[in-house]
Amino acid sequence: MVKLARFRKTAEKYCTDPVVNLLAKTGVTPNALTWFGFLIAVGAAVLAALGYMLAAGLVLLFGSYFDMLDGSLARKTGKVSRFGEVLDSTLDRLSEGVLLIGLLYWFSVVGSTLGVVLAGFTLLSSLVVSYIRAKAEIMKLECTEGLFTRPERVIVLAIGLLINQVVIALAVVAAFSAFTVGQRLYHVWRQLK
Repeated sequence: MVKLARFRKTAEKYCTDPVVNLLAKTGVTPNALTWFGFLIAVGAAVLAALGYMLAAGLVLLFGSYFDMLDGSLARKTGKVSRFGEVLDSTLDRLSEGVLLIGLLYWFSVVGSTLGVVLAGFTLLSSLVVSYIRAKAEIMKLECTEGLFTRPERVIVLAIGLLINQVVIALAVVAAFSAFTVGQRLYHVWRQLK
């Protein structure tokens, strides 16, 4: 798990540094990027709700890039703030939730009970993955464990949208998110023993 976390950080840094260096020379704030990324996620959710899965996948990937930029820009420009962290975390959860609600709507329109159930379970399990980490950190515990965190969920959902295999993508995300909930609970339990 440590190697996976290290890989995530290295990949993010490689993808964001050139753009962050450019943005640091402008007046764009990290919080503005956070809001922009959220608005793009809302656009992806609307497209998914209307059944435009390929477009939703492309927009989701575009918006998720801004999610990687805001924290890096804050560190680069010295604008790291506690409110910025809360805003980023909140809008990350809302971005994920709004997309899944869009998919819930689409599946209800086309009459896919399986799709509705999977989208609902994915929404719940992905929020719990984040909640466990937040609760652990409040208790001053380390909790970055987890096979399927937000980047993995976004990538799998985007691929599912792009190739119009959303039910399969949701099944994968739901299963691995539930597994990650178990991983994180176990990790917290071991620290509290």
